[in-house]
Amino acid sequence: MRFCRVSSVAEAVDELSRWGTGGCVLAGGTDVMPQYLRGERTPMALIDIGGIDGLRGMSEVGGVTNIGALVTLRRLATASLVALKHPALAQAAAAVGAWQTQTVATLGGNVCGAAPTADTLPALLISDAQLALVSKSGRRRLGLEEFLDGAGGTVLRPTELLRSVEVDPLGDRSAEGYLKVGRRSAMDLAVVGLALRLSVAPNGLVSDARVAVCGGSQSPQRVRAAEAAMLGTQIDGGSVAFDDAGEELAQAAAPERTERAQYRRRVIPGLLNRLAQRCVDEIVGAGQ
Repeated sequence: MRFCRVSSVAEAVDELSRWGTGGCVLAGGTDVMPQYLRGERTPMALIDIGGIDGLRGMSEVGGVTNIGALVTLRRLATASLVALKHPALAQAAAAVGAWQTQTVATLGGNVCGAAPTADTLPALLISDAQLALVSKSGRRRLGLEEFLDGAGGTVLRPTELLRSVEVDPLGDRSAEGYLKVGRRSAMDLAVVGLALRLSVAPNGLVSDARVAVCGGSQSPQRVRAAEAAMLGTQIDGGSVAFDDAGEELAQAAAPERTERAQYRRRVIPGLLNRLAQRCVDEIVGAGQ
């Protein structure tokens, strides 16, 4: 196997073009290296992009946050910009393993790995994340929903590099968050991960709802049937219960007939109501 260290995007796409399906991008390495050592990946070349400083930036332009592919999960979990504008993403990043893993794991690696249990993906989905992809033949922009292609799959071409992720911030009278259920309280893969963005109009009606889940055997996904069931709900005195939405979410997120899926279906409705209540409390508490 060949090890290729690059220091620019141009060098990276040159190597990707050269190796094609035989190449494998190495960023933080928290997924790629264990997979390589277990024999699950056998690339002809590892292309180390860790030295590309231009992929480590994070900025806000015109209300949209641009996050470089090499921004670490630890930075996402602790940056004030992310905590303020994208709290669900900050909470999801903080839920990935221990801080040692977060220090080296990257957002780009989490996105391109596309694991069914990837914590950051539901948070990105409710933010309508847009991906900037680059190759020698040009650039393209793709929504995260279009990018994901089944459990662990993506439509990333072998010659493409993820350059950055753009996410929409919270609007007025809105709140969001991420909750995770695992076998242990920390450092474990999500049995269920749930991200919710909720907006409440001045008349107390839910005006916008976005919900996405990870876990199980499916690709992380937004569940629009559950979102539709939340719209127009009256928030009564600051309390909330989305029982119909919870059932829609449970059926969509855990369709398999397995014991694990049954557990997920039981957990999801309560998890949704708990997170929704937290969002409503934030909106009401802020006096929005």
